[in-house]
Amino acid sequence: MDDGASLPRDFEALRTLILDRREVLPKRLAQIAAYALSNPDEIAFGTAASIAQTAGVQPSTLIRFAQHLGFDGFTSLQSVFRERLRERQISYEERLSALRGDTHGLSKNRVILNGFLTAASHSIETISHNVEEDVLERAVDILAGAETIYLLARRRSYPITAYMAYAFGKLKIRNQLIESTAGIDPEILSFANPSDAAIAISFSPYASATIEHAAALAARDVPVVAITDSAFSPLAQSAKVWFEAAEGDFSGFRSLSGTMALAMALTVSVAEKRRSL
Repeated sequence: MDDGASLPRDFEALRTLILDRREVLPKRLAQIAAYALSNPDEIAFGTAASIAQTAGVQPSTLIRFAQHLGFDGFTSLQSVFRERLRERQISYEERLSALRGDTHGLSKNRVILNGFLTAASHSIETISHNVEEDVLERAVDILAGAETIYLLARRRSYPITAYMAYAFGKLKIRNQLIESTAGIDPEILSFANPSDAAIAISFSPYASATIEHAAALAARDVPVVAITDSAFSPLAQSAKVWFEAAEGDFSGFRSLSGTMALAMALTVSVAEKRRSL
């Protein structure tokens, strides 16, 4: 068992530890890992018995999973998920208050700008390192061969698909941005068939509509290209090809810089690929 000093004390550190060990986790522990990263609120609020029932394992498996990660029991592991909720519930006013400390002689506006630029740079570097060339090639092939590209995202991820819809339109590539205003998303998606493709984007805590739409399309053999933040993301389970995009943050505000760069690359690459088809 690890000593207390080496245990992950926040959710991001815990997520990284789980992902690092995903290839060596026994089957049942991997099942819990996938459930935990896809349903962090349930882990934070539930009891060992209720979580085990929902995840389809025995309560003792939760204890083994916690101990495998170095915790002395499930309660210690659960405290990390509860702390994530406290951090997530920090109001925007409190986030702004956190910026009002020592500026080291710089104006506050400059400190904020530098912070976001640093976070953006880190995000771009991380995503560049994580994107494998063969995965990029497969994604472009799928999208370039599609009659219509359906674009799925909600909340923080929505600006990415909005940009892609704009860019695909300018490039004369048929696409359909799935929006919830009219409430007919399922009806629009019902037109999709295996000759089409979808791009789905979501990050923890995952947008339920995006997850459900992607799963429904995959069940009908519509290929899904996903951008998400974890191998255990429910989007990754529905995708033919998926990209891991872990964005950095500054003072609790998470950017989309790296994901936007990846989206731009996919959009232009698909247009270029179509020129040679």
